[in-house]
Amino acid sequence: MSQFNYLNEVNSIFKMDGDLTVGCPAPRWQKKMESSNASMLSSSMNINSSKLSMSYNNSYTTMAALSGKTPQKSGKSPGRKTTPNAAKTPSGGDRFIPNRSTTNFDLGHYKIKMEQLNINDENSSKEQTNQSDLQKMITENLQGGDIKSRKIFSFQDKAPAAPEFHQNPLRVVYSVKTPMSTKSGTRFIPSSPDRILDAPDIINDYYLNLLDWSNDNIVTVALGNVVYLWNAGSGNIEQLRTYEERDHACSLSWAKEGGAILAIGDNEGNVELWDCEAKKRLRVMNGHEARVGALAWNSYIVTSGSRDSNIIHHDVRQRDHCVSTLSGHTEEVCGLKWSPDNKYLASGGNDNLVNIWPSTTSSNSPIEPVKVLNQHQAAVRALAWCPWQPNLLATGGGTADRCIKFWNVNNGTVVNSVDSKSQVCALLWSKNYKELISAHGYANNQLTIWKYPSMVKQAELTGHTSRVLQIAMSPDGSTVISAAADETLRLWNCFTPDPNQAKKEKTSTWTKTTVGLRQGIR
Repeated sequence: MSQFNYLNEVNSIFKMDGDLTVGCPAPRWQKKMESSNASMLSSSMNINSSKLSMSYNNSYTTMAALSGKTPQKSGKSPGRKTTPNAAKTPSGGDRFIPNRSTTNFDLGHYKIKMEQLNINDENSSKEQTNQSDLQKMITENLQGGDIKSRKIFSFQDKAPAAPEFHQNPLRVVYSVKTPMSTKSGTRFIPSSPDRILDAPDIINDYYLNLLDWSNDNIVTVALGNVVYLWNAGSGNIEQLRTYEERDHACSLSWAKEGGAILAIGDNEGNVELWDCEAKKRLRVMNGHEARVGALAWNSYIVTSGSRDSNIIHHDVRQRDHCVSTLSGHTEEVCGLKWSPDNKYLASGGNDNLVNIWPSTTSSNSPIEPVKVLNQHQAAVRALAWCPWQPNLLATGGGTADRCIKFWNVNNGTVVNSVDSKSQVCALLWSKNYKELISAHGYANNQLTIWKYPSMVKQAELTGHTSRVLQIAMSPDGSTVISAAADETLRLWNCFTPDPNQAKKEKTSTWTKTTVGLRQGIR
């Protein structure tokens, strides 16, 4: 085996394609690699120029010492030519290549970019300043001064006065005080009654008016053949009038000027006047041939409507009380209401008509209605005049009609019409809000509060199991009482006034009018 080892050694000596490592200088690329590794070990990423130069000098001195030569202090060595970059190459190469780790290209790019942005910002700010100055100058020229010192609304210049002959037709809109208009959902309306009273034997008749509430807070109601008085303040109940077995009251109405004067229409066609404080009947006025189902007061005039289709004005101060007769209906008159200014009388009948009569109570010639409203399709019993707009009348139709209509009585046109989906038995305007309450029959037997003029439902008051025959309002306008065929009376606290609103003082004219009314009845 030794001869094979000897041959391998001889072949390795004379082999020419391998690396010559013995007695030969290192190749150029290896020297550069060693130089770069040495500089990386001796410097960091943020090395400064002084450290670089110090490292350069130290490495150069070390190499000179190893070669046995000392560096000369100045210039070039005599008798020797060098390459242009020889003095800069500490590793003995022909040129110097710096290490990439010692240069921060990202930082340099960031600084250059910031300088360009700063220059652009300065230029744009100058342009914006020039543009804002130009806009300010144009605005001041147009406005006549600095806009910062001027107000949007200026009250210094008063509006010119109107001519002497000018009349403002909308002056009444701003001079007349109207009830508050409450937004939907901002006022709490109780859905249950505040109190429930028994009303046995109440007559279930759509054409009768058997409930009323006086200005002295006394509620009168006819149950069977008895007329009762209920004091809403104290709760006392008294019997005022008891009829014979087959006789009964058909309509009840308090004198509106105050006092305890009550008018009662019966089934014999008579109208009785009662002093409820003394429990004394003052007068009996006849003139009708059938039952009196509707009554309405206008100062000393009490107006009665009968099944004989006639309307009579009774003057309680005169011996001959019948001052005029109105004949405009062909069937029973079941609704009567005077306007707030006592200028018109509205009458509704079973002939589906609503007649508007003038306030004239005595005339030699027959009195004709001013307007005839004939758009209902059923009997009209529910009538209500708007308290803040005297020419606006609300009417409600029976089962075949079910509509609530609003009329402008000046021209006889329909302002609005709403289908209530059920029989309309009664209507009342609120004294405290721009709202209307309606009483209904089949199928829900409910009371509905409407917001006027949008006619959006504010609330529905349910609880009655039969149709609501009649409703009346308390003197302060906060409570509504309803009488239904289910033989109950329910009090709804649905129009409570705003506590911040100033309370209205009671005038003494009620007492004076009451005394004069009692003395004038004959």
